[in-house]
Amino acid sequence: MTRGVEMNQRLPLSGVILAGGEGRRMGGCDKGLSTFLGRPLVAHVRERLEPHVEEVVLNANRHLEDYRALGCRVVCDREAGYQGPLMGIWSGLLAARQDWVVVVPCDTPALPMALVPRLWQGIGAHDIAVAHDGERAHPVVALMRRDLADDLAAALADGERKIDRWYARHNDCYVDFSDCPEAFANLNRPAEREALERRLAANTPTVSR
Repeated sequence: MTRGVEMNQRLPLSGVILAGGEGRRMGGCDKGLSTFLGRPLVAHVRERLEPHVEEVVLNANRHLEDYRALGCRVVCDREAGYQGPLMGIWSGLLAARQDWVVVVPCDTPALPMALVPRLWQGIGAHDIAVAHDGERAHPVVALMRRDLADDLAAALADGERKIDRWYARHNDCYVDFSDCPEAFANLNRPAEREALERRLAANTPTVSR
């Protein structure tokens, strides 16, 4: 089953941006607030969610006032210690006000503008839909049911920190984004950020569909 949806439609979803990491591969900087094409990285990601969701929640653990100044509701990890994206996802699920939640990382400023409706259209009767670029999955770009929060809490309590393993416990699926694989570029290192800035400045069409 596929869901009928208009690409510019607002959907009954919460959007969660994961910006709670230590940024170790970027010299410890708070990646979401680092400048990309003249704006914070997180601002580029937010504009890909905001037209399609009822709310945007930002998961962060540092510089909270700076993030709040961007106009988002900010939530910290429920447990301290920078325990990884699963902890951020759990914290976002608990904070979400809608029954469905789309999660994305803060360092993917070229995500497709139609990311959310395409995930919504592709999830069908599954519990979790994960973006796939034709070569590999991107597990931190996903749509899932909010009521998975209790199961995730139990998994975290058991020491689980691998997203793929937790997804595999549920009825998950992939949604094909092989038409725009460049859109899922992560900016883990300064050289990657500079390369993507050059590509976007040159208006490469495949990164913004």
